[in-house]
Amino acid sequence: MTRILVVEDEPSYLDPLLYQLIREGYEAHGAATGEEAWALYEEMEFDLVLLDLMLPGVSGTTLCRRMRELRRVPIIMVTAKSTENDVIVGLEIGADDYVTKPYSFRELLARIHAVLRRSLEPRASGAPGGNDETLTCGPIEMSVASHEVRIHGELTQFPLKEFEVLEYLMRNKGRVLTRQQLIGRVWGSDYVGDTKTLDVHVKRIRAKIEANPSNPALLTTVRGLGYRICDERSR
Repeated sequence: MTRILVVEDEPSYLDPLLYQLIREGYEAHGAATGEEAWALYEEMEFDLVLLDLMLPGVSGTTLCRRMRELRRVPIIMVTAKSTENDVIVGLEIGADDYVTKPYSFRELLARIHAVLRRSLEPRASGAPGGNDETLTCGPIEMSVASHEVRIHGELTQFPLKEFEVLEYLMRNKGRVLTRQQLIGRVWGSDYVGDTKTLDVHVKRIRAKIEANPSNPALLTTVRGLGYRICDERSR
């Protein structure tokens, strides 16, 4: 049985959510504080965590970082905040997806299904090889199997989803990839979240690879179509 940890300090959300998840066939455990959640996380193996960003005591962002350090478990951030900065924080610290309050249980359940399915599939790359394949584009050098990216020879950290977006772009360098192609490849064709998630990732990637992120030369926007990396100007 799939085991889910729900970290939520508002009983009006926590209690109905636990009830509905159990009715859907999940083994659901609840925690109202960061400390309580961490104790459960250390004690038990979970398949997915629904993590509220605003918690008393240990914050949701701190808890997410600690959870990521201990083991790799899919995390969906659940928060009342929806500004770009809040989304960036959640995705940067390792969340796989986010949903904002108020939300419908049907929407949340769809995201749970999608995240759990993706966690059981191989990484969403174009055509992985048996060796540590190297992809290049201008100053970017990516070692796929070792999950390393160097910019001008310097090792640069890329969280998983940023890495996967960059990898898919680099496997198709010079070609325009639509937003739908990128979202479908990295987040899955059944992704029901806000497409702003892709924009946030592109913005963060540009901040790392571009000399001038406000006027990108490597990862460019093709108006009305999507994104392209390494066009004629950057080869």
